[in-house]
Amino acid sequence: MTRYIVRRLVQSVILLVLVTMIAFSLMHLAPGGPLAVYTLNPSIRAEDIERLERNFGLDRPLYIQYAKWASGMVQGDWGRSFRDSQPVNNIILSRMWATFELAGTALAIAMILGIFIGTLGAIKQYSVADYLSTVGAMLALSIPTFWFGLMAIYLFSVQLGWLPSGGRQTLGEDFSLIDRLRHLILPATVLGFVLIATWSRYTRASMLEVINQDFIRVARAKGLSEKRIIITHGLRNALGPLVILAGIQIPLLFGGALVTESVFTWPGMGRLFVDSLNYRDYPVMMGILFLTAVLVITFNLLADIIAALIDPRVRMH
Repeated sequence: MTRYIVRRLVQSVILLVLVTMIAFSLMHLAPGGPLAVYTLNPSIRAEDIERLERNFGLDRPLYIQYAKWASGMVQGDWGRSFRDSQPVNNIILSRMWATFELAGTALAIAMILGIFIGTLGAIKQYSVADYLSTVGAMLALSIPTFWFGLMAIYLFSVQLGWLPSGGRQTLGEDFSLIDRLRHLILPATVLGFVLIATWSRYTRASMLEVINQDFIRVARAKGLSEKRIIITHGLRNALGPLVILAGIQIPLLFGGALVTESVFTWPGMGRLFVDSLNYRDYPVMMGILFLTAVLVITFNLLADIIAALIDPRVRMH
């Protein structure tokens, strides 16, 4: 097991380096490069561009720039924003918790509803409820996140007026937990909508495999109630493989958060990335990509380790 973990750690570090190298190279190959925001300004002279290149170290070879950037990231110096010269790590830290709040709530919604729907579909296999959950899962996977978000705003904010259309809290008012929850409901539900489909299908498949095992038949023969059999014996054994699914869905959460935060003007890292892209603020973009890559690789690594603990056959591959 130790050799397996060490091997996966080495692979994760190599993957992180490759991801950051590719992202760093693509940003510098983009039209205008990191200084595009300045070159588009007609009042900026060529001498000013050359001076900025020297100040930012952009006149050096690309591999030296990457080595300097990577060294700073490891030491905690993520550079400064081209937009307002603020430290990049401070800017990202101020937005990070909003994204975690949104992603964590969306994942909780997806897990609770997905497990319930999947379990119901497994218990009542080939019933109307099972068919409805299958059709609903296909629809959820087919609907674009941005369209669903706009429709949710139109219905619940514009037409019914039940929930706010965007933001994290009401401007000009003191902090209120109720107000924060009202702003969180729509974006978290939209972000978790697609994940509900995945959780329900995995739960249904896992439950169908478990409830057909011999120990379930023995439990029924002993006269245990069906509710106790499903919850205590069936669901508990079916949730093992689903723990791995939670780690695999982290990339989907961050990818969906970028769209969801833009639609609902949620002040998280996804919204910050879109704003930085519009302003060609490459240090902030690279900081977000680096942090996202670290989180995705870390959760995937944890999922692989949990899978190896649950199923020893995984360590053999």
